[in-house]
Amino acid sequence: MRDLGAFLFPRRHALLIWQFAQRDVLARYRGSTLGLTWAFAQPLLMLGVYTFVFHEVFKVRWHGGQGGGVEFALQVYAGLVVYNIVAECAGRAPRLVLDYPNLVKKVIFPLEILPWTTLLASAFHAAINCLVLLAAAALLRGSLTASALALPLVLLPLVPALLGISWFLAALGVFVRDVGQVVALALNLLLFLSPVFYPLSALPERWQGWLLLNPLAAVIEQVRRVVIEGAWPDWKLLALQFAAGVIVAALGARWFAATRKGFADVL
Repeated sequence: MRDLGAFLFPRRHALLIWQFAQRDVLARYRGSTLGLTWAFAQPLLMLGVYTFVFHEVFKVRWHGGQGGGVEFALQVYAGLVVYNIVAECAGRAPRLVLDYPNLVKKVIFPLEILPWTTLLASAFHAAINCLVLLAAAALLRGSLTASALALPLVLLPLVPALLGISWFLAALGVFVRDVGQVVALALNLLLFLSPVFYPLSALPERWQGWLLLNPLAAVIEQVRRVVIEGAWPDWKLLALQFAAGVIVAALGARWFAATRKGFADVL
């Protein structure tokens, strides 16, 4: 598909994407006293809250783990790193085109880059969350193993998958305004249907296969594997995840390209 190459590798619009993403990040903290400092303070504060609640209040232990509530908080935080990336991109996708009606009428403006700007803005916050995760894991375990270098690789399959989902939802959101509400509800359900607050191994075997149908489950488990458990990722699974992500991207790009001509009529 000719459009897929232009959608997935928008080299011609790289500067424009960067400018939009930069503006997106800065707009979130514009006017606040601490500014971008909040991007670093929030994940640190949240990890501190998780540690206090699970270690001091609930005194829970991660299934199969030895670190008590501290390890539980770290495992949950690892799951939330992945979930937050997906929630931010998918949650904003239905309004990507709706929020820029003036750009729709500009024939020369590449609307397909809008999901890229959201993804890059999300990646900025995800990178900070990953640094906090790595630092916390190093403190808990005493050091990090070489497998932690594979963290960007296990997150890589999310890139084409989220782009495809964003293109699909952005186009659909133009014609069906209820999509945003449906996505918000689905994301709330996804939080508990993904192994964020529990490991996959804690479920009965008959349910583990079903949960793996949730694409987030494998990514979350891979993140925990390389950062917390100190093991290298399942390379075969990683390849399958990336291939599936490319398929989702191709379908989303095709849908966006096919429906784009009707955007101006609706808006």
